[in-house]
Amino acid sequence: MIVTRHLRLGLTAAVTLALAMAVAPTVARDRPATQLPVPESGVIGVTDAYLAPEFWVSKLSAPDKVLMPRAAIDARNARLLRDDASMHDLSALPAMLPRAQVAGWIDGLASPPAKPLWDEAGKPVPKATLDAIVANRAIDAIPANQPTRYGMAVERAALRTFPTLLRVFSRDDDTDIDRFQESALFPGDPVVIAHASADGQWLFVVSPRYAAWVEAKAIAEGDKATVLAYSQRMPYRIVTGAKPRTVFTREAPRVSELQLDMGTRVPLANVAADKPVNGQHPYSSWVLDLPVRDGDGRLGFAPALLQKNAESSADYLPLTHANILRQAFKFLGERYGWGHSYNGRDCSGFVSDVYRSMGVQMPRNTSAQAISPVFTRTHFEPGDSRDKRMAAVRAMQVGDLVYIPGHVMMYIGNIDGMPYVIHDTNGGSFLGADGEMRSMHLNAVSVTPLLPLRFNKDNDYVDRITNIVRVAKDSP
Repeated sequence: MIVTRHLRLGLTAAVTLALAMAVAPTVARDRPATQLPVPESGVIGVTDAYLAPEFWVSKLSAPDKVLMPRAAIDARNARLLRDDASMHDLSALPAMLPRAQVAGWIDGLASPPAKPLWDEAGKPVPKATLDAIVANRAIDAIPANQPTRYGMAVERAALRTFPTLLRVFSRDDDTDIDRFQESALFPGDPVVIAHASADGQWLFVVSPRYAAWVEAKAIAEGDKATVLAYSQRMPYRIVTGAKPRTVFTREAPRVSELQLDMGTRVPLANVAADKPVNGQHPYSSWVLDLPVRDGDGRLGFAPALLQKNAESSADYLPLTHANILRQAFKFLGERYGWGHSYNGRDCSGFVSDVYRSMGVQMPRNTSAQAISPVFTRTHFEPGDSRDKRMAAVRAMQVGDLVYIPGHVMMYIGNIDGMPYVIHDTNGGSFLGADGEMRSMHLNAVSVTPLLPLRFNKDNDYVDRITNIVRVAKDSP
């Protein structure tokens, strides 16, 4: 198999749930099943009313109370960058990168495939094809020392395990979990350019949250000061919608209908308020200053319009329970996307993008999020009792994150004592009235009750909780 950082850290339950089922401790089989209605949709315990954020907001006593002030969030973000081993402080990297460090990043991402893989057509991927992909990393070409180069993503771009667009799968009947897909970059994301593929079409980049391969055409190279200053420029807009796009423009196709995902921060361009921008009067739009890649691959900037009726804000949204709910529900129904594929996101990407719109930075993967030293968390060992787990579940607050092996869910409230969560999941099963497992085939951002969700007949998700993390509270 391909042993990637992505798989080791567990972005989703697709693989790790199966492993967890094999090692999960057995609990009493005679535990009474949670009795909830199963509507025509087949999604247990969920009615249409539950799919609106205001249903959950209305249950809160102080929905708009600010849980953490901006200064406290900024201070914690700084600690995250400094103290969390999964993060990369680009500003702290040395002026010269030694070969050992660059090779370590690349080798640390993935080992060469050792088990069979299939393509999207369900055909085995030839070993010669895989060998060529691995060789394209050109590790032998890494110099002994090289200047540290900086760049910026100019579009949403896939971060890949290897320098290839080939999608590969562990089974011939699976076309969802691409084993070469890691994560994504968004417009304006800063990176360090550490290496180039043998064919010159790919760059190995290090971003604050991830290190992987990206198509070279998505990265513009610039000087360190310009790249790192972009995210600090003012004034700016914070994208608060799920994924709005800039206005179409034939005059500037590089910034035409460019997708800007939730939480993206973009500075405003310094242009005259009464002059056309890309052939259009800007009074009904925000004029953004977006990064572009010039013909020589260098970083430039170009104005683009974001309609004022698109969801954005002059600053990060206040961190409140109401905002957590409303932001999370903007993704409801979005297709599950392993490693941000399908122009969507996965479980850990979903929760981090929601919190990012309120200025809260998080590690990329579930395992790193669950144990980050900057967040308040309740940890569970495999042998911890059901009573201890349920006591922690009953003490949850809206926005708390529930981690099980390979998956994360966001708590949104209770109905008649039943905890409910919203999560980006490719599965979801419960026990039917006959005691047999029933799969809901969710494969999307979904609202579900927590307690019926199961690994197998003997173990539900509560049995396998590893951590409950409270993001909306400063750590001691």
